[in-house]
Amino acid sequence: MLYWLMKYFILGPLLRLIFRPQVEGLHHVPDTGPVILASNHLSFSDSIFTPLMVKRKVTFVAKAEYFTGKGIKGWLTKMFFVGTGTIPVDRSGGRAARAALDTQLKVLRAGGIAGIYPEGTRSPDGRLYRGKTGVARLALESGAPVVPVVMLNADEIQPPGQLIPNIKRVKIRFGAPLDFSRYAGMAGDRFVERAVTDEIMYELMELSGREYVDMYAQKVKNQQAAAEAVKEPVAA
Repeated sequence: MLYWLMKYFILGPLLRLIFRPQVEGLHHVPDTGPVILASNHLSFSDSIFTPLMVKRKVTFVAKAEYFTGKGIKGWLTKMFFVGTGTIPVDRSGGRAARAALDTQLKVLRAGGIAGIYPEGTRSPDGRLYRGKTGVARLALESGAPVVPVVMLNADEIQPPGQLIPNIKRVKIRFGAPLDFSRYAGMAGDRFVERAVTDEIMYELMELSGREYVDMYAQKVKNQQAAAEAVKEPVAA
């Protein structure tokens, strides 16, 4: 109930008025049945604008820490994620990826739409990075079609680390559904999962026009953090 109130009566109308979304290819999202929305990830706001444009409910997963904050800020953050249909997942420990996958499989088996960012984290510089194979495993285990979607300028609207977004027209593009039924029964085959993931990432690259980097985004972030740590002066 809160999801629909936020989408159509509280948050949604306000965001549409302010950011005037420009959407291409929305007809590619099926009206019924399980669907995986695989998106590039430029900004925190991606998880707001993509569900806003799709008339059906879109479910993303997020780390459980977003739902356990203290004070007013913590409560507001929790209500925001609950209101946008996000499901908390414990991402600590070795089974974190499997927990997220199982959560999204439940959504798909119930005939819903699962949103996923194949890169696994936000792009550190706007480029498109190597996809993790979780999206392929999700597609192969569920049999659901994958609809690629790209945020074209979300990093201009809300750059990483910026709390207040810039007022600028949001641009989103949906691509044609990708059918991987030819790989039915091959979930768990790492070569097949890599091939499926790379095909999805290629479509995201074509749709977005962004440069592709064959490296995991998290590795780049770790390298940047290490470089920044070296620059910091050592306390006497």
